Amino acid sequence: MLLGSSFVSPLQLHLTPSNAGGAMAARPALLGRISAAKQLTGRVVTTKADKTVGVEVVRLAPHPKYHRRERIKKKYQAHDPDNQFKVGDVVELLRSRPISKTKHFLAVPVPPRDTRRKAQLLPPLESDVHAEQVEEAAAQ
Repeated sequence: MLLGSSFVSPLQLHLTPSNAGGAMAARPALLGRISAAKQLTGRVVTTKADKTVGVEVVRLAPHPKYHRRERIKKKYQAHDPDNQFKVGDVVELLRSRPISKTKHFLAVPVPPRDTRRKAQLLPPLESDVHAEQVEEAAAQ
């Protein structure tokens, strides 16, 4: 049996006995990688260590008794090789090989959210198009 690791190809095949007649059947060891908990997004809370940032990740989870969602905060140590992050920056944590006893993530910058993006994706309004035509006619 093959164990999944980052060094083993996910498409490697291994043989397992099937239930019908004891014949060996080939099937993939890993059909696909699950990336649910491999990347997290959080806010930098400390930068005191060299090449390391402390990142606080907030998630919502239901309370076991009251069934109301509550914020759960967890702090991770992440690798920042260039010391580029400051306190308050939003970063994405990508799972990596263990770098030290407590560092298992690599901090990657998250691009800032563009509030004008929605306006860029939608077609222009007829009134805006008409106003542009009026401006062009006035310029000529």
